[in-house]
Amino acid sequence: MKGACSFLCVLLMVSTAGASEGGIFGGRVAKPHSRPYMASLQFQGQHSCGGILIRDDYVLTSAHCKNDVQPMTVVLGAHDISKKEKTQQHFKVQKYNQHPDYKCEQANDIMLIKLETKAKLNKYVKPIELSKKNGDIRANIKCAVAGWGKTAVDKPASNVLKEATEETQFKAECNNIWKEHFNSTQMICTKFSRKTGGICQGDSGGPLICNTKPLGLAAFTKQDNCNDPKFPHVFIKINFYLPWIKKIMTE
Repeated sequence: MKGACSFLCVLLMVSTAGASEGGIFGGRVAKPHSRPYMASLQFQGQHSCGGILIRDDYVLTSAHCKNDVQPMTVVLGAHDISKKEKTQQHFKVQKYNQHPDYKCEQANDIMLIKLETKAKLNKYVKPIELSKKNGDIRANIKCAVAGWGKTAVDKPASNVLKEATEETQFKAECNNIWKEHFNSTQMICTKFSRKTGGICQGDSGGPLICNTKPLGLAAFTKQDNCNDPKFPHVFIKINFYLPWIKKIMTE
């Protein structure tokens, strides 16, 4: 059961990219531990959202991934989340830092999670560096997405980390299709094909990696039809929130 805010988000015309289920459709299985910054956010042992480790004590993810009813466990160093891999590290959350302007809608859907204890950094668990500046993101850049969960809306979940390639889309195209749901100042959208795959319900908070840097966090897709190429996938633009991220991490 999700918290009240997450529940409301699911009722919107567009579904958030991961209320409680989902994963990469199509795509491919990632090389084990090739993305040591990936986090699996879990409730009662079940994967719910993705996230990225950006410091030994902070994970960046989507604000709607917070559950007001159940405590979250953050799992780092995982490839197969159905197993108790020796590489895995499990953490309780010390503090949830949802963006102050997040109101259970698509806007400002970003959150910093402070871990109760610091992660032990090694080749399986390693932070990813954020870009240093904000700015426009060009179209037609090939980027990687990754996550755990369903391989399609009507298919079973994948226990292993999967990845796919999506391309940044023109802002005008995103505005034309998503209209008031899309804000080009704080969002990025991508184009994809059914063959190459992409994010689906359950990948919220997972990264959009472009030229080795995480530029976006998976936000939303077309409701119950994440693999329809006519509807670009939408990501929260991390760079827009750099001042807020830095402020929280220095408090």
